[in-house]
Amino acid sequence: MIFYKPGDHKEAGFKHDPFKAFISPRPIGWIGSMDGQGRTNLAPYSFFNAMSSNPPVVVFGSGSHPDGAKKDSQRNVEDTGEFTVNIVAHALKDEMNETSAALAYGEDEMQHAGLEGAPSNLIKPLRVAKAPISMECEYLQTVEIECWAKPQRNFVIFGKVVGIHVSEEVIVDGIAKAEKWQPVSRLGYFDYATVTETFEMFRPKSAPGPT
Repeated sequence: MIFYKPGDHKEAGFKHDPFKAFISPRPIGWIGSMDGQGRTNLAPYSFFNAMSSNPPVVVFGSGSHPDGAKKDSQRNVEDTGEFTVNIVAHALKDEMNETSAALAYGEDEMQHAGLEGAPSNLIKPLRVAKAPISMECEYLQTVEIECWAKPQRNFVIFGKVVGIHVSEEVIVDGIAKAEKWQPVSRLGYFDYATVTETFEMFRPKSAPGPT
């Protein structure tokens, strides 16, 4: 069994930091936002997940630019108070990757990737029209966390889901089936995975059922 302290991975024999490979697979939050001038931004975040269901709250983690300036998605979300989370289907993996390009602030990653936006019902930022699931979110708060690479910074952004769009094609007998949209997840390094098979495990009788 190998033991090492974070940051000492090379001394332990690793070529690259394996931390993100260990915490995997990680769902990808495809964050859609809009700046104060109404310009669209779209970027994928693999530090993303759901934190609660009542009410539904999501989070995404963002580093900063090398000089410590906030990245476009965080800047827009904090300025406008709104964002969308679009779930990445396998069929959209290439477009998702294109939106990770480092474009200048105000340039439209959605347009850059050849994606069509669709209007949200309750908020201003667009959702990805072809995404099987899109969530409309209201910004709640930002928590800054420690960063070892000063002057860079690390942040966690929280949002409450206020509306959800779901394609009928991924629903079977009233159940959303992940195999139908095959969500893409991030592994370590440049590796990704797609969910193609699922299995059920029922909880012990003493445990509460799913909510």
